[in-house]
Amino acid sequence: MYALIQTGGKQYKVSEGTILKVEKLMGEAGDRIVLEQVLMINDGNGTTQIGNPLLENARVTAKILEQGKNKKIIVYKYKRRKNYRRKQGHRQPYTRLLIEKIEG
Repeated sequence: MYALIQTGGKQYKVSEGTILKVEKLMGEAGDRIVLEQVLMINDGNGTTQIGNPLLENARVTAKILEQGKNKKIIVYKYKRRKNYRRKQGHRQPYTRLLIEKIEG
């Protein structure tokens, strides 16, 4: 059984027991959250439910494993011969989830 969910402006294919890293969600490590934006569910027996665009009464329950930040990326702006240089770093926050249950 797997489902397609949408969170943080991205879509993910998940099944029970999947660990995935998504854009930061509110909550502490150990909390359980419900993801209600389910686009599709396949039960593994050949039955597929497809939403238009979302499925009604479908939800995915997940447990927050950790909140963290990704590796730093460097943003460097430069214009030649104009003495213009800007260096900036950025660390994107993320949430690591464990998918526990798919209902639908």
